[in-house]
Amino acid sequence: MIYFSIKNETIYGFLKIHAWILIFMCFRIEEVKYVKSIASFPMNPTYDEIVKANSLRGDKIKKTPLIHSPVFTELVGSDVYLKSEFLQKTGSFKIRGAYFKIKSLSEEEKKHGVVAASAGNHAQGVAFASSLEKITCTIVMPKNASPAKVAATRGYGAKVILEGTNYDESSSKAKEIAVKTGATMIHAFDDPQIIAAQGVVGLEILEDLPDVDEIYVPIGGGGLTAGILIAVKEKNPNVRIIGVQSKSFPSMYDSIKQGSVTTSGGGRTIADGISVKVPGYLTFTIIKDLIDEIVLVDDVQITKAMFLLMERMKFVVEPAGAASLAYLLSKKQAKKKKIVAILAGGNVDMYLLGQIVDKGLAAMGRLLKISILLPDRPGAFKEIVDEITLANANIVEVVHDRLSSEINAGSAGVTLSLETQGKEQAELLIKSLKAKNIQFTLST
Repeated sequence: MIYFSIKNETIYGFLKIHAWILIFMCFRIEEVKYVKSIASFPMNPTYDEIVKANSLRGDKIKKTPLIHSPVFTELVGSDVYLKSEFLQKTGSFKIRGAYFKIKSLSEEEKKHGVVAASAGNHAQGVAFASSLEKITCTIVMPKNASPAKVAATRGYGAKVILEGTNYDESSSKAKEIAVKTGATMIHAFDDPQIIAAQGVVGLEILEDLPDVDEIYVPIGGGGLTAGILIAVKEKNPNVRIIGVQSKSFPSMYDSIKQGSVTTSGGGRTIADGISVKVPGYLTFTIIKDLIDEIVLVDDVQITKAMFLLMERMKFVVEPAGAASLAYLLSKKQAKKKKIVAILAGGNVDMYLLGQIVDKGLAAMGRLLKISILLPDRPGAFKEIVDEITLANANIVEVVHDRLSSEINAGSAGVTLSLETQGKEQAELLIKSLKAKNIQFTLST
C-alpha cells in the first residue's frame, strides 16, 4: 500500500472541487429523469404541433361551444362570448394536454406509468387519459384539495397521494416519485406537448369567431395562455390576449414585471386551480414575448362572476375557471368589441357552491341577515314578521337564541335570513323597522 500526502494547496483545492462536482452529478443523473419526456421534444412548442394535437384528439376530446351571452354583453358593454371549457370531458381544458402527452409516450415509457401533481383538474385529465391508454397513474394532490376533485381523480382509477398545501409542494413530491419509480412526469403546464394541446382552444376560437378582438384567459402556471398565444398570434397577431391571475397568486404577473421567473403569492383564495407560486419557465418565455397584458382579480370579483353565471346562464363554473369573466365584469368597456372569456373549468366543491350563492345574493342586496333582541313574551316575534310581510320580503331562515351569555334573562335573540328583490327593497325594509323603533343589527 502506498501512502502519500498532497502538500501543494493548489492541487489539493483543485481535486476537492472536482470531487464535489462528481458527487453533485451523481445526484443530478437520477433527478433529471423526470424531465425525460421534455428532452426528446423541441423546447418551444410550435403552431404545427398545435395543429398536430388537434388532429390526434379523435372523439375523446370535445370541441367546446363558444356561446354568445346577451346578459354579459349588456353588463360589460361589448359582445361577450363564453368559451365553455367547463363542458369538456373531466370538467376542464386540462384533459386536452394530458391526453396528447400520454398518447405520445413510447411503449417503454407507458410500461413505467405516469405521475403528476395537481390541485384537481390536471389530476383528473391525467387519470382519465391514463385509463384510456391502460397505464398506471399516480397523482399527488395538496392536502386541502377539493374533496370532489380528489374523489373524481380516484374514480378514474388513479392512485392519489395527498402531500403539501399547494401545487408547488405537491409537485416536489411527484418529482421524487418519478425519480424512484421511473414513471414519466406529466407536468401540469411546463411541457411543450401540454402547451401545444392547450393551444387547440385558440384554434377553436378563431374557427368560430374569426374577427375576435380580445381573449381573456385565466393564468396559473401559464400552459393554457402560452398555447393560445402561439395559436392565435400565428394566425392574427392583432388579437389582444389578456391573462387573468388571482391577486393572491400573481406569480406570472410579477415574473413579467421582474423580467424573470419569480416566486410570488401564497395568500388564501377560493381559486385553487390558479394558485401557483412559481410559473413555468417554458410558459414564461412564451408569455413574456407574446402577451398583451396580465391583470389581477380578487375573490369578491370571482364570487360575483360565479353567481351570475349560475343565475343568468345556468352555468356551474369553478373559481379559477370564472376568473377571466370576473375581470371583464369589473371593468366596463369603453369601446364595442368582440370579446371571448374562457371559462376554463367547472369542478367546484358543492359546499363552496352553497357559500357562493349566499355571498352572491348578499353582495347584490338580495339576502339580508338581521339580528334582533326581543322580549321573551308571546306576540313579540309576530310584530317583526308583520313588518317583513308588509315589505314583501321572504323569510329563508330563523335562528332563536335564549342561552347565549350575551342574551339577558327574559329576552330572546332572533337572527333572520331574508330574501329580497334587491338593494332597494332591502333598504325600504330597514327603514320601516327603524320607524317602528325595532332594535336590530345587520349581520354579514
